[in-house]
Amino acid sequence: METSNHPVSPLRQRMLEDMHMRKLAPKTQQSYIRAVSRFAKYLGRSPDTATAEDLRRYQLHLVDAGTSPITLNATITGLKFLFDVTLGHGDVLAKMQSIRVPRTIPVVLNKQEVSRLIACAGNLKHQTALALAYGTGLRANEVVSLKVTDIDSQRMTLRVEQGKGGKDRYAMISPILLERLRVWWRVARAQGRMLDGGWLFPGMDPINPLTARQLNRAIHEAATLAKINKRVSMHTLRHSFATHLLEQKVDIRVIQVMLGHKKLETTALYTQVATEVLKEVISPLETLQPA
Repeated sequence: METSNHPVSPLRQRMLEDMHMRKLAPKTQQSYIRAVSRFAKYLGRSPDTATAEDLRRYQLHLVDAGTSPITLNATITGLKFLFDVTLGHGDVLAKMQSIRVPRTIPVVLNKQEVSRLIACAGNLKHQTALALAYGTGLRANEVVSLKVTDIDSQRMTLRVEQGKGGKDRYAMISPILLERLRVWWRVARAQGRMLDGGWLFPGMDPINPLTARQLNRAIHEAATLAKINKRVSMHTLRHSFATHLLEQKVDIRVIQVMLGHKKLETTALYTQVATEVLKEVISPLETLQPA
């Protein structure tokens, strides 16, 4: 099941067809193929010959190798698709168990840190992309997938097509963000870097968009220049967006819609890091009467 220039095996071809039939995202398909390829390499033979004990030993091997819970669970999900869907032999997975992933609170920047971070981005394109990510709460992949035509300046909205989970939604555009986008558009057009109806944040070749990896590299460099010692990524801006809205008394259900969360409890995580909200809580100690 390895990705190579060799002819595709009948088993891999069938799995590819099964994933295509279900319209799985390209990244999901790659993840599943990678999981099965690694298992086949460990097994030393075709994975369709594996027994329940083989799979049990493989999970033990991954745990002993220090594989993270997230990677371990992703591996199990890929193998589950192969055995359950493609082979119709899901019972062999009976001895494989998913691992509980420890839930950690997100890293959040304060507003001064966000301002310094955006200002320290290497160029106007990166500054605008970071400002948009913070101002809308979009994920990195959603930011780089935007096109100029997704901006509706009349309605002050931004159309996000096929976000996580294959869902379309709208994000808000503030007046300050709209002005930043207009400045970037004028500069990029003058430099011949933005095509009609093209990517809002084009790459070196305007035909292709800036990649999420390039954007993450830009934010890491900006964080270093801004002397921010927290662990910063593009998702940190999304966390900061949600937390700051919560501190501004925006209804959590509105924030849920803006983030594109399916479940309210996912959005509720930000109540644990909204320090301005916590400051308003009066401790019961303060209300005790002197003895």
